[in-house]
Amino acid sequence: MKRTLAISAVVVVVLVVAPYGLRNYGIYLLSSWALFSVAAVGLNLTVGLAGQVSIAQAAFLGIGAYIAAIMTGHGFPFWVTVPIAGIVCFAIGILLGIPALRVQHHYLAFVTLGFNILVFLVLRNEEWLTGGTYGITGIRRPRLFGLDTNDPIVFYHVCLAVMVVMGGFYLYMSRSPWGRAFRALRENSVRAASLGIDVRAYTLLAFAIGAAYAGLAGAFYAPLVEYIDPLPFALNISLAMLLMVIVGGTGYFAGPFLGAAIVTLLPEWLRVAEGYYLMVYAILVMVLMAVCPTGLCGMFERVTAWLAIRRSRRKQEIAP
Repeated sequence: MKRTLAISAVVVVVLVVAPYGLRNYGIYLLSSWALFSVAAVGLNLTVGLAGQVSIAQAAFLGIGAYIAAIMTGHGFPFWVTVPIAGIVCFAIGILLGIPALRVQHHYLAFVTLGFNILVFLVLRNEEWLTGGTYGITGIRRPRLFGLDTNDPIVFYHVCLAVMVVMGGFYLYMSRSPWGRAFRALRENSVRAASLGIDVRAYTLLAFAIGAAYAGLAGAFYAPLVEYIDPLPFALNISLAMLLMVIVGGTGYFAGPFLGAAIVTLLPEWLRVAEGYYLMVYAILVMVLMAVCPTGLCGMFERVTAWLAIRRSRRKQEIAP
């Protein structure tokens, strides 16, 4: 725990100074990475910690974004819309978790997939509420302690603070009795029930907390882009978020952050390959999954264990 906190503190310090010297687009990419990391952390709790399949994280991201955009457009303060977005997504997450009490694995994936499509169709067709395909424009960025968040660096630091707080809460929860209950649910729900764990409550809670994370990220995503339409919340974005969790390492604390960096930033770095950058990106991801199915964190853990074994063997050889 101490080592994790120490490494996290160093990384946060590096991220605080990272935007200085970057252009606006680079700062925007870092802000997007921070918010997608928050949504991916929530999905990691649902999929990696509790073992429940979900392909609906983009839907909750969209719900949070539209709640913030619609409410601020009607005069509500932005900082009032943020907890409302989280609470609404938490409640909807409980409803979405109800099918998980009856179906599992790929059947549950189809249920969440259908929910994502349903939300996308509502966002696209209900023009009286969401603006339909025209979307919602003129979303203003909030003020924070008198600071003008229209400055890209200031708003990036706001997004970074949200990521740090939500990541810290996930780390605390994963080490708490809740986290142990989630892991027991992931390993074997029957055994977890025999140990006195309320499987029904923890299953619903896993979906609800994961959805709330995405809703909070969506509430900040709306003022980041200052314009939203249904396309950023389609099924392909949910699949991208699932890829973030898998590539980074399912169930690992650092997994969603690394995975979000790969999925969000790597395509931009590969644009030097011009028309082939998506092909190169896909090949790199497939190679990673073939070499190490447990993701980047799993690969690091395997390399660390291998080095420790070699070190111990050398000590035995040197010892008289």
